Amino acid sequence: MILIIVKWKVKPEYADRWPELTRSFTEATRAEPGNKFFEWSRSVEDPNQYVLLEAFDDDAAGPHVNSAHFKQAQADLPQYVQETPSIRNLQGQPEDWDLLGEFQIS
Repeated sequence: MILIIVKWKVKPEYADRWPELTRSFTEATRAEPGNKFFEWSRSVEDPNQYVLLEAFDDDAAGPHVNSAHFKQAQADLPQYVQETPSIRNLQGQPEDWDLLGEFQIS
């Protein structure tokens, strides 16, 4: 599995609308074969920063970046962000989530 983490620094005037602005891209990506999850979170420290957690089967990343909705997002989303997003791409990740043992709930 491929795990991807992307930090998006959104222009302040678009930060509150970011979920709406990315909705079609998000929904299309979630519907892709091989997509495990595609989840947005907003920073509690910087209201203009969103973090995207996404995961794909190993063979699904290529079709994702070559999809029509990805190409459309490449054309549409840059106008709403302050800078090039930062990314971490981790391959060979396990399929299932682990439990955080240091905070085990009994």
